[in-house]
Amino acid sequence: MSLSTQPKDPRNERDDVTQPTLGPLGLLRFAWRQLTSMRTALFLLLLLAIAALPGSIFPQRSIDAVRTTDWIARHETAGPILDRLGFFEVYASPWFAAIYILLFVSLVGCVLPRSKVHWRAMRAQPPRAPKRLERLAAHDSVEVDGTPDEVLERVRGALKSGRFRTHSHDATTVSAEKGYLKETGNLAFHLALIGVIVGMAWGHLLGWKGDVIIPVGQTFANTVARYDTISPGPLVDVSEFEPFSMTLTDFDAQFETDVKGKGQFGSPRDFTAYVDFTKEPGAEPEKKVIRVNGPLETGGGTAFLLGNGYAPHITVKDANGKVTYSESTPFLAQDNFYTSVGAIKVAGAGPVGKQLGFAGLFLPTAVLDDQGPRSVFPDMLEPALALSAFEGDLFPGGRPQSVYSLNTSEMTQLKNKEGSDLLRIWLTPGQTYTLPGGQGSITFDGVDRFAGISIRSDPGKELTLVSSLVALLGLILSLTIRRRRVFVRVAPAAEEGRTVVSIGGLAKDDDEGMGDELDDVLTRLKERRT
Repeated sequence: MSLSTQPKDPRNERDDVTQPTLGPLGLLRFAWRQLTSMRTALFLLLLLAIAALPGSIFPQRSIDAVRTTDWIARHETAGPILDRLGFFEVYASPWFAAIYILLFVSLVGCVLPRSKVHWRAMRAQPPRAPKRLERLAAHDSVEVDGTPDEVLERVRGALKSGRFRTHSHDATTVSAEKGYLKETGNLAFHLALIGVIVGMAWGHLLGWKGDVIIPVGQTFANTVARYDTISPGPLVDVSEFEPFSMTLTDFDAQFETDVKGKGQFGSPRDFTAYVDFTKEPGAEPEKKVIRVNGPLETGGGTAFLLGNGYAPHITVKDANGKVTYSESTPFLAQDNFYTSVGAIKVAGAGPVGKQLGFAGLFLPTAVLDDQGPRSVFPDMLEPALALSAFEGDLFPGGRPQSVYSLNTSEMTQLKNKEGSDLLRIWLTPGQTYTLPGGQGSITFDGVDRFAGISIRSDPGKELTLVSSLVALLGLILSLTIRRRRVFVRVAPAAEEGRTVVSIGGLAKDDDEGMGDELDDVLTRLKERRT
């Protein structure tokens, strides 16, 4: 009895195949190729745009610290979590910087090798003509007068007149190529993006911006303590600011008064700030003008006129007649008629342990009617103050707050002398109101105008501007120029003195105009004579 064996199923056999391993160097090379691919660069660009969205949704601490603090306080659960994640300082957060740096590295690693390849391609000769031009997507064949040598010379001329670069690899063919500026524009666009990134990073690290309110007659000195808000870059030394100063000598505001004209009644026509500018201590002041679209170059930054308004001069005295507050207090306009809100914070007034605060409206042209106190024209025709008074803690918890608002969470509103109703104060220039309960008095001395000046220094703005223009030009070139190759082969025709011209075209991308390009070449060929 013989035993028969079944053939083994090769699928059940174990294949002893050794898989190659990348190793540390190979893994790094693979990661670098993935990072520097165009697909990764586009993905990082999209990711950067998405990462910037929280900066437009949530208040940013560098722009408005008061609003940011209030937002966090109102959202007791989400606020602290988002704060720890950097959603209120998006552009300074580690995760935004990581995307920014990765995008920069990806673009550099992608564009520089492509630039090297493109440079070599521009210097190389067009490739040889295929043997069978009829296999190309766009092709044609015509018979013209002349010998092959004569026709070939005419072909070169026709191609060159169409801005083709030509080369003959043998005596019967011509290879031509044009459209290198398409890839040049593409590379210029991506190189310009790198320039924009560098310019923005340069401006962020070494730039700064500060805002200040200057009432008429007051002087601003370029020191960090004088700014109302300031945002210096991480590498900026605020102690080395240029020592310029400016005094706001006058402010001119013009409003529309012609109700019959095309303009809207009360709408602004022009704002002009007149300043005495001193470039350095001891220098003679220069008369300068700052307009809405006419900033002042200070040498240490550019001063822009961003806002204006009224600053009523208020004097507060205690019960003994001692002046505890005497300043021009800016009020912030809320509408086109400059109905303005503001707050007067008198830390040195009131009984022991308490402070006084006044909040309300300044009305340039005041009207008190059924609609309440309001202004009916933006210019100062009938100015008045409508105020409420409070006592208590002006700065609860030491949190920052706006100069235009009063935090009354730990304050009590004062009542009138009879104690029957809340205290309402109506003052016109020159009037004094005696506060109840021995709190002193408040006087409306007069009104000054103020200018809101924003001073900015951005050392990377020129690079960013030039790069943006180059990127726009490169994008236009890459979208409008076509990369095309044309091959021509000549051969004697059956009839003596005539030549058969075979022509074919090849485009780098889908190009519906390739056939028209060949027709143009043939038309120019027929028109040329030796």
